[in-house]
Amino acid sequence: MLRRTALALAALALALPAAAQEAPWPNRPITIMGGFPNGSGVDIYARKLAEPLTRALGVPVVVDNRTGAGGNIASEYVARARPDGYTFLLATAGTHAINATLYKSLPFDPLRDVTHIAILGDVPNVLLVSPEHSPNLRTCRDLIAAAKAKPGGLAYASTGNGASTHLSAVQFAVAAGIDVLHVPYRGQGPAMVSLLAGESAFFFNQSGPSIAPVQQGQLRALGVTTRARLAPLPDVPTIEQACGLPGFESSTWYGLIAPPHLPAPIQARMAKEVARIIAQPDFVTWLTDNQGITPPADPGPEALRRIQEADIARWGEIVRRSGAQVD
Repeated sequence: MLRRTALALAALALALPAAAQEAPWPNRPITIMGGFPNGSGVDIYARKLAEPLTRALGVPVVVDNRTGAGGNIASEYVARARPDGYTFLLATAGTHAINATLYKSLPFDPLRDVTHIAILGDVPNVLLVSPEHSPNLRTCRDLIAAAKAKPGGLAYASTGNGASTHLSAVQFAVAAGIDVLHVPYRGQGPAMVSLLAGESAFFFNQSGPSIAPVQQGQLRALGVTTRARLAPLPDVPTIEQACGLPGFESSTWYGLIAPPHLPAPIQARMAKEVARIIAQPDFVTWLTDNQGITPPADPGPEALRRIQEADIARWGEIVRRSGAQVD
């Protein structure tokens, strides 16, 4: 009798870890990592997405920003994390397309060391100037004329060497035939401060953090980098319209990814919930009217993969043309 009891207890002890492993996902908090500071476009989107995801999944979804190296610190962390469905990354065209060429070597493969979940939207930049420090720059053509009158004399801010805010300006300078000075800053906040202080003449910032300062009159928007105007800035023309640069377009994307080898059922569930959330009318309104972000026509994992593959090639050419390189 005692022997049978001991055997039964031993069998139960062995079964407990297996049962724990089979607990339905999710059963504890989920983290969405971000590679950029609080208040950045990535941070704003991640926190907005976390709220409805918490309700949909029944567990807390929290945001953890680990900044540095153009988003590579957070990207490497997620690439090396356990594929258990509790760690995700709000990736960007910068972290998972531009950096593939910008950095001589990366501690992860931006295409292979991921599980694609969803494309979250198309993110434009806005060409900004300070009305206080640059009162004569009222239009994009004014800016181009000022740059041509003083080659190399106008400085522009960016959120870092090789960031989309830098490369949009490179595209602009090449298309307009101007010579301007690049001054990289460590993130959106310092770059905006430099513009407001008159240390930089212009800044191609992401739409999300740009809209409120423009609407409040702190900054003047000379153009947007999409082929159509943005709903929250209806009076701001496109760069193509404002600058006389046919075909000009320079936008990036946000996407949700996970560590490689995420189990297919978790990938499918997360992709389904994210697609449902970002298609909700109130979320679409927030994207378009508040952030100037275009919702994806197809948010699925394969759509994200296709976009990423195409952008690695597209941005790679722009990076090479810019001469930007980070060790």
